[in-house]
Amino acid sequence: MSSSATGALEVLGAAAAFGAMAVFARWAYADGVSPATLLFLRFLLAALVLVPWVVVARLAWPRGRALLALFLMGALGYAGMSACYFNALNHASAGTVALLLYLFPAIVLLLSAVLFKERLTGRRLLTLALALAGLAVTVGTDLSARPLGLLLGVGSALIYALYILAGSRFAQGTHPLAASAVVIASAAACNGLQLLIGAGFQGPESWKGWAASLAMALLCTVVAITLFLKGLEKVGATRASLISTAEPVVTIVLAWILLGEHLSGLQLAGGGLILVAVALSSGEKSTTEGPVKAA
Repeated sequence: MSSSATGALEVLGAAAAFGAMAVFARWAYADGVSPATLLFLRFLLAALVLVPWVVVARLAWPRGRALLALFLMGALGYAGMSACYFNALNHASAGTVALLLYLFPAIVLLLSAVLFKERLTGRRLLTLALALAGLAVTVGTDLSARPLGLLLGVGSALIYALYILAGSRFAQGTHPLAASAVVIASAAACNGLQLLIGAGFQGPESWKGWAASLAMALLCTVVAITLFLKGLEKVGATRASLISTAEPVVTIVLAWILLGEHLSGLQLAGGGLILVAVALSSGEKSTTEGPVKAA
């Protein structure tokens, strides 16, 4: 299997792991965990696993520009995107917020063309159109939202797009586990600071909440971020962002199976469009878009 195909599978695996997060979050919330606390536990528990792993394995820590970029990806990227996303939910429906977040592939595509002179090929434009159409059908198009909700939703997409572009340009040459450890530890520190100046810690009331939080930390954070960074190095920012649109399909299917949520024919149709887009992007041959190695 080619490096490009392996990278596409790694990004797809990351999307599946990220897609499970909503289910674990629902279980944690039902056990009394606040959103801010869950974000902190997610990154803290993941950091407590990854940082010792990197030390014991004697992996090289990133330095220079790579270290700074990875720190900012965690402290500003993940923390900022999460803050925009969860606050947007207070001003707009979940479907609208999800749709706005998944504008990030379009933003990555446009910024890559403007900043890095990548070609806007017909295949990529078709893939993007299919993915956005599928997302609109899958998560709904209820735009009866307050302006602040729309602004925060677009903000989450913009921050995530910048996160992906930064990772593709500066995480090259760094071991994925070491890169993930820096991103996750900095996100944990930022979310911990938010708890200190905000509402405070509101943790799980039973083992069920702790189990959901741990699953989110291990599967939806350690595994997901590491797979994503590994795949990102092989396929580049644009393809990685397009393949990542499979995430809401995973979320909806898991919510149907594990939470008993309704799965409509329109959602199945939208999911089919997204999967076609993912297949088109996964099958694309490698181009010269590859990320620049960090010094």
